[in-house]
Amino acid sequence: MSRFFLLSPAHCGGVRARILLEGRGAFPLAQRLRQQGAPIGDVFAFLSGLYFRGKLAYARAFGTPLVIVPGRGFLDPDTIVTPKELRAIARIRVDLDEPRFRRPLQRAAEMLASTLPPEHIVVLLGSIATGKYVDAIEGRLGGRLRFPAEFVGRGDMSRGGLMLRCVLHSEELEYVPLAGSIRRGKRPPRLAPLR
Repeated sequence: MSRFFLLSPAHCGGVRARILLEGRGAFPLAQRLRQQGAPIGDVFAFLSGLYFRGKLAYARAFGTPLVIVPGRGFLDPDTIVTPKELRAIARIRVDLDEPRFRRPLQRAAEMLASTLPPEHIVVLLGSIATGKYVDAIEGRLGGRLRFPAEFVGRGDMSRGGLMLRCVLHSEELEYVPLAGSIRRGKRPPRLAPLR
């Protein structure tokens, strides 16, 4: 069974985004973004840190990653974005009341559903407790949307650490359907430190 992983976006309006966009960063990613553009996966990994790095590594290890990008629907993580495009992405609120976010996301989900063989599933690696992604895409994927059961009760950094550990040990998480699942719960025990 093949898996497509939908990776929720990084916040594009914080301090790290300003470092990338205002010309202060002298490190390779900032220079590449300014000079020729950079892969959206690398940009979001820098902006979000551990959480997005974990999602991207996990999705690449166990299936096909697709990044949810405000205003653009789903993009391959290797899609090149420019500073101008990143600024445009940053201006779109990740909110279902924002049509510039919701409509491209819904179209992308419909397009993905129309091309997937019946045995393929789609796994959301992002917020499951709120409806900001689920409510826009679940109905358009024909019941194939899943999420990692181990996400329930975990914060972003814990999810990122969990996924990096899974990649390290080649252990895939358990995926459960969104429909009828408990999506909020008590915090699980802290992850054991990596040695």
